[in-house]
Amino acid sequence: MAFFPPLATASAPLPLSIVSVVLHQFEDGPSVPPSFTFGPGETVFVSFQVAGFQTQGQDKVANLEYRLEAVDAAGVRLVEPMAGKVHAELAPEDKDWKPTLRWDFALPPLADSGSYKILMWVKDLVGGQEARKETMFSVQGRKVEASDTLVVRNLRFLRGEEDSEPLPVASYRPGDTVWARLDITGYKIGEKNLYQVEYDISVLSPSGKALFTQKNAAVEKEQPFYPKRYVPGILSLNLTPTIKPGEYTIVLSVRDGVGNQAAESRHSFRVE
Repeated sequence: MAFFPPLATASAPLPLSIVSVVLHQFEDGPSVPPSFTFGPGETVFVSFQVAGFQTQGQDKVANLEYRLEAVDAAGVRLVEPMAGKVHAELAPEDKDWKPTLRWDFALPPLADSGSYKILMWVKDLVGGQEARKETMFSVQGRKVEASDTLVVRNLRFLRGEEDSEPLPVASYRPGDTVWARLDITGYKIGEKNLYQVEYDISVLSPSGKALFTQKNAAVEKEQPFYPKRYVPGILSLNLTPTIKPGEYTIVLSVRDGVGNQAAESRHSFRVE
């Protein structure tokens, strides 16, 4: 009785896959732990490898294309996506080689807190397969409560321009400089993320008399790639050495050039 060995079958190619995804705080730095939190304006570095791609011809040519995107917690793109290609001829000793792809991008300076994503897509132009993967990272930003209408939020009086902690009591002496920071939100955003915010400043005496007025003390108009949800502002007032003690009021008259809105807010400080 004749015996015929079983026919050899070619092993199926491995599926195209994105592997070894690593986030870094700086280029070629160590991987950050899952608990790591990025801050607004920081640069995020990501690297990953591609496995399971096919090669073509005697020269063992690999041909890949890829696209990378970064989005916030609401799925809004943070920056322009990155696209590219990988074309490589592999030598026999490169049979286990995997291309490493790298990308870095800066977070928006006023990024909100939340869980953000990097979306990765790769296509093998030889084998025709596609692979997708996403990785999460956390961002911790400032808390500015949203508003449906134009409003000034978080005005805080400071002792100096660089101070981060507000004064527990907004009290100054004659000759001091009054510093304050604020956030403006609730303005409308137009085409291509256009916004236009401006405000006037008036200072009222304890009797309600206008001591000082500055029109268009700040004007900001921009079309950023990422929509700017709030506009931070800063103001300063030089108190004269002869100013009388009492409670003074700063009046902010804010205008939204895109949404045709106006709002006024009043904030008091004392001179003692």
